Amino acid sequence: MDFVSAVDFVGSLGLAQVYVIRTLGIVAGLAGIVTVVHAALQRPDAFTAVDRQTKGFWVGILALSTLFLALFGVAAGGGPIIGMICLLGLVAVIVYLVDVRPKVDEVQGKRWFRKL
Repeated sequence: MDFVSAVDFVGSLGLAQVYVIRTLGIVAGLAGIVTVVHAALQRPDAFTAVDRQTKGFWVGILALSTLFLALFGVAAGGGPIIGMICLLGLVAVIVYLVDVRPKVDEVQGKRWFRKL
């Protein structure tokens, strides 16, 4: 492998990394949209019944997180501050998906996947 082909190989790895990061940003933005819609469609008393924050709190946090993920999640080279804000937004989305959503659905008698 000569120097030129080594540079081409490293360049293609960098391009692959950009595509992976952009794909993850798109997936995170879509997950944010799903969580905002889910939180907005739930009854307000379901959140307080499972000892979580209010519906308004979750809809606001998730909407703000989704906004940042949609605006900056796909952007390449946003810098460390933008990256940290997107990471915090992603954490909020993940917390809702794995902690709040199942409990809110359970208290309302809903399940995403029904047993046959």
